[in-house]
Amino acid sequence: MATAEAVYADPSALLKLYLNKPQSRAMTAWRAKIKGPVMVTHHGRVELLNGIGLAAHRGMVTEAVGDAALAALDDDFEQGRYTVTDMLWRATLKRAGDLSRQYTRQMGCRSLDILHVASALELKCRSFLTFDVRQQQLARAVKLKLIIPA
Repeated sequence: MATAEAVYADPSALLKLYLNKPQSRAMTAWRAKIKGPVMVTHHGRVELLNGIGLAAHRGMVTEAVGDAALAALDDDFEQGRYTVTDMLWRATLKRAGDLSRQYTRQMGCRSLDILHVASALELKCRSFLTFDVRQQQLARAVKLKLIIPA
């Protein structure tokens, strides 16, 4: 049984726990199986908050659903289902720049994808959870074990 401490979960994948998306059932099943709190960086938390806000802004969810999603997210942090993880930003951004130089021309990596993979490496995670195909390519290239809930 895997533990959450060794996994870097892309915030866009975690967002599927709060908004009804195509992979929401798979994420819920994965989360039910994983032991311990999921590590979330400060920028990952912002991405979660912003994703919920954008869904409401774009009319993908009602205000009430958006508010409920934010309340559920806050509760998960308060109850210890997530831990906010600090990292050295200078080192992470340097690594992200190195990854960009090495992989973006071939893979078409986006900045946030690179930043999340760099974060996983700096935090010494062994596994990377994402549904994003380009992020999967990059994670695979840097030898992170991919987790793609099904």
